[in-house]
Amino acid sequence: MSKLKEIAKQRILVLDGAMGTMIQRYKLEEEDFRNEALKDHPKPLKGNNDLLALTRPDVLSEIHAAYFEAGADIAETNTFSSTTIAQADYGLESYVYQLNYESARIAREVADKFTADNPDKPRFVAGSIGPTNRTASISPDVNDPGYRAVTFEDLKTAYYEQAKALLDGGVDAFLVETVFDTLNAKAALVAIDDLNTERNVNVPVMVSGTITDASGRTLSGQTTEAFLISISHMDLLSVGLNCALGASELRPYLQVLSERCDFMVSAHPNAGLPNEFGEYDQSPEEMGEQIKEFMEQGWLNIVGGCCGTTPDHIHEIARLANQFQPRIKEAYVD
Repeated sequence: MSKLKEIAKQRILVLDGAMGTMIQRYKLEEEDFRNEALKDHPKPLKGNNDLLALTRPDVLSEIHAAYFEAGADIAETNTFSSTTIAQADYGLESYVYQLNYESARIAREVADKFTADNPDKPRFVAGSIGPTNRTASISPDVNDPGYRAVTFEDLKTAYYEQAKALLDGGVDAFLVETVFDTLNAKAALVAIDDLNTERNVNVPVMVSGTITDASGRTLSGQTTEAFLISISHMDLLSVGLNCALGASELRPYLQVLSERCDFMVSAHPNAGLPNEFGEYDQSPEEMGEQIKEFMEQGWLNIVGGCCGTTPDHIHEIARLANQFQPRIKEAYVD
């Protein structure tokens, strides 16, 4: 059994908060996204945050450290868009291995330092695997509903390359997150399964879906229960929900997961809903109060923050997590 799973049975684990929110604080410019190898790259690179693993590793190290300092147990790698599919927009497909490997290595280095300083609170690294900017289930062309911009095999190949580099970089787990199309997620899960088999390892896998609006469904039309059922054949550490909604709006869907899921349950909601300027202004105390109910109900094993969350939010969540027991289910106790 992995150490991560072992500890998750004993207490609620705290995932870190938003990477993008923190990167914005640095007010980076185009030159921050370029190094010697990329100085003449023909496409604009500003905003391709995954590149910072190569061009500004100090920024990522500082952010990981800030979240660990705040009480996080798990850092996510800065690799949400580090697939050949997502990086094609920037013409950087050939950099995918480097992006994932270096991002994992940076997070690993910071996690190991915090673990060495406090061995009673080991820190972990989860390889962040985003949904890509393509969907395998829905046509992007309203005039051609049968058209697909990407195939299952395309996605599987891209995810395999990403997962391989993340594993080489030292991650403790994979986090297939912000799932809006379960077919995309299935491609990632098959790729990870192939990698685990090839390497003769069993790296824990976390999956986190996204309920996109008040309809209570993912973008590809699944309810929370349908999403859970469609991935339950895999060997998973946890299934959870993140992004799109704040904690309050996430409540009914998280309850469904907790009642019906045989895996551990995770949640990393946004800091409320965005205001008219697209910014998140829910305070750590407000967010903590809403998440506290999830813990009181015994719904959670892993909790953190998504868009708009900062180390202050994670500090408050970690403070509350220490006061409650994790969700227990017979299916994963043995």
